[in-house]
Amino acid sequence: MSSTAAGSKQSTVKQRAELALNDEFLRKAVKFTTERLRSGKKSASEEHGNWDDWRERGRQIRLHTIAHLDYYLNLFADNARANGVHIHFAQTDVEAVRIALEIAQRKQAKSVVKSKSMVTEELHLNRALDSIGVEAIETDLGEYIIQLAGETPSHIIIPAIHKNRYQIADLLSAEAGETLAPDTQILAGFVRKKLREKFLEADIGMTGCNFAIAETGSMVLFENEGNARMVTTVPKTQITLMGMERIIPSFEDLEVMATLLPRSATGQKLTVYMSAITGPRRSDDADGPDEMHIIIVDNGRSNQLGDPEFQELLNCIRCGACLNACPVYRHIGGHAYGGTYSGPIGAVLTPALNSNVAEWDDIANASSLCGACYEACPVKIPLHDMLVYLRRRKVESGNGSKLESAGMKGFSAVMGDARRMRSALKIGQFGQKLVVREGGIRLRLGPLKGWNTYRVAPSLPKHTFRDRWKEVDRDAQMKGKPLDPAVQARMEAIVKQRQQGGGHGHGGHA
Repeated sequence: MSSTAAGSKQSTVKQRAELALNDEFLRKAVKFTTERLRSGKKSASEEHGNWDDWRERGRQIRLHTIAHLDYYLNLFADNARANGVHIHFAQTDVEAVRIALEIAQRKQAKSVVKSKSMVTEELHLNRALDSIGVEAIETDLGEYIIQLAGETPSHIIIPAIHKNRYQIADLLSAEAGETLAPDTQILAGFVRKKLREKFLEADIGMTGCNFAIAETGSMVLFENEGNARMVTTVPKTQITLMGMERIIPSFEDLEVMATLLPRSATGQKLTVYMSAITGPRRSDDADGPDEMHIIIVDNGRSNQLGDPEFQELLNCIRCGACLNACPVYRHIGGHAYGGTYSGPIGAVLTPALNSNVAEWDDIANASSLCGACYEACPVKIPLHDMLVYLRRRKVESGNGSKLESAGMKGFSAVMGDARRMRSALKIGQFGQKLVVREGGIRLRLGPLKGWNTYRVAPSLPKHTFRDRWKEVDRDAQMKGKPLDPAVQARMEAIVKQRQQGGGHGHGGHA
């Protein structure tokens, strides 16, 4: 099955993950690249110095902006209009697509060149343009590769992370009509030559937006290839698709984001190209579009405003660091998540942006809740907590598994009473003798089936903590030497806490 099929929402996240785990090429490619990105981020942040101070500054900027989003959106819109930009607000994905298609039809466009934009992926805009006879060409190298493959991005920053150079060479060779060697310079050279023609022919340039500066009405693009500069200077008309949360107050705040984003995304000190575009071409400008449109997209984002559990989701700056840190993503890649956004951010954002939450409730389970995503996030979004909230909402809405619900009730009944727990442990220690092999439980049955497919469940120990405590206490008394008071007090506190049901935290920071 292709990656596109693997990413279909017709299957469950477990089924899609199973396909990914059995794809050796995908696993090696994702592992290689995410390890390189993680290493680069680690080096760049350590070299920078007071990294956590900058993370906190970034978090405060995002918290402030989202808390006053209506003010900054209106300020940005007013200043952008004063610069000659046409501002459009789209509440839904359907409305955003309609506005973009109307502009293309009014311009009688035959082709659109696009720089990288996750919002256009979210809106499935390429397919919509194709439906009215407009060719949409992705000009980011990774996006161009997956467009040729008929797939969707597998990573927010590196769309073709799941492919190696041999697979890419096959795709580009088919497009070239000749065999291209799997050499990065040769492959990039072919794409550069091919796309140069598309830039010159295009009627419309289409971009995303990394940040929008409220105080000036400017939109800012971060990139490493220079294709976005071609997209925003050669075609006569520019359309920018912008998520409504991409606002920051000032250029002073941009300095913080320009420090955090590239280091977190790729380990670079600074992105290769950072373009701030303030309106269409003026009379004394050498290049640039004659007409510029910015479509500000809601599409479910405003539903998070005022929600104490999910509003911080809008702080995301789309760096992809949480994907590179996530042990689940590093094994299964992006298509297993089934939506436009993958990894920990996708597992939270996708249900948040969709009105039918139940359709996407399974991807919240694609996490170990280890907190690595929080530690990696440059603006400290507590994604692991949000994943717990989503799981809770699933159960409270009645979409949880009845078997799981019954199991948790049984677990609560046993763990809530010390005598029941002692009895259950004794029964378990005796009963496990039927299934323990080489020190572990390898049985693939019931709840153990999924776990034991890739690992071995540990067996219950012969001696529990309480057994050891009694032995230590008895030995000490026999020797006439009482335990050290501090040690005894600590152990008694642990026992008391466990008897009272304490110490069962959820998904804390790693």
